[in-house]
Amino acid sequence: MYPASVPTIDHIPQKVQLYQNYPNPFNPQTTISYELDEPANVKLLIFDIAGKKVETLFSGIQSAGKFHVPFNAKSYSSGVYLYQIKVGDFEETKKMLLVN
Repeated sequence: MYPASVPTIDHIPQKVQLYQNYPNPFNPQTTISYELDEPANVKLLIFDIAGKKVETLFSGIQSAGKFHVPFNAKSYSSGVYLYQIKVGDFEETKKMLLVN
């Protein structure tokens, strides 16, 4: 599990939002960012294209704010991966491309 960075509080988010990872495509490191509008229990998960969970980047309670979580995929093969955030009843998934 990777530590999530300290939240950036330059504005108060209005909703939970998951951003596209940057850079994308990446080799081997990328950053996944998201916002929380209130303190919540958060899970940030990585899946392979077949839907198998390969890593949990973060699982725990976080305050409101914007977060940036690094993902180092040096031990993974090239291909499409999915990252998913779960916050209460909210769930969103996005694609990212690892190119070795």
